[in-house]
Amino acid sequence: MSAHALAQAGHTVYASMRDTKGRNADKVEAVARHAAVYGVDLRTVELDVQDQASADHAVETVIENAGRLDVLVHNAGHMVLGPSEAFTPEQYAQQYDVNVISTQRVNRAALPHMRAARSGLLVWVSSTSVRGGTPPYLAPYFAAKAAMESLAISYAGELALWGIDTSIVAPGVFGTGTNHFLHSGRPVDAEVVRAYAEGPTADLQDRVNKGHAAIEPEDSDPQDVARAIVRVVDLPAGKRPFHVTVDPANMGYEVMAIMGDRIRAEIMTAMGLKDILKPTSF
Repeated sequence: MSAHALAQAGHTVYASMRDTKGRNADKVEAVARHAAVYGVDLRTVELDVQDQASADHAVETVIENAGRLDVLVHNAGHMVLGPSEAFTPEQYAQQYDVNVISTQRVNRAALPHMRAARSGLLVWVSSTSVRGGTPPYLAPYFAAKAAMESLAISYAGELALWGIDTSIVAPGVFGTGTNHFLHSGRPVDAEVVRAYAEGPTADLQDRVNKGHAAIEPEDSDPQDVARAIVRVVDLPAGKRPFHVTVDPANMGYEVMAIMGDRIRAEIMTAMGLKDILKPTSF
């Protein structure tokens, strides 16, 4: 959705994915058809965010073909669903590798070009689960998203002096219109899963599912997230919001983000670091 919306807004967009000549070849063809039908500059590029060589090659391909890299959207992520205890440590590590460490791989490939240009924008797609309401049975995903956002905030201060902007976009619960829950992973420890399916937590999973459905308005539209990303990209450098919330259920992230940003600004100013709060213009 975001790739389509950005292309429709007039940007040259590279939609990245794995295995472009294999299992995702049909998606590459779909992107090409979309670009032709709508007359937009939407392209694809091979990128496995769990592989540094792949990240390096993807960025090199964009630079070679487009001559520049203005915006990087960190949108790779995977959800898992189930009792926290039932996930193995290896599963937690996998979540962190896809949802957190992947951003470091792509940053290391992309940021040298942005620093050389003394301009750019990183858009980090976070989650309202990072702050505010945090329902059960999504712990590995929530923890990884919280780690990613913490990384984004630290990066923001370091990159501002290079003229590079940061915006963190936090979508809320969108149970319809996406495959987020449908394609979510499950814990591998079946014995622990069975234990939580009995006793006091026997109906907890069902209550979580019904709770998500109950708080999501019927007219919620995940396309709003894509529109929010387009608005951020289209704003002038230095004028982009640090946090953007797209949360039809109003789970509290926006309130917490406003307070967190105020405290961050106050502390950085007190430390003599006010200049890292907004990107430097060159």
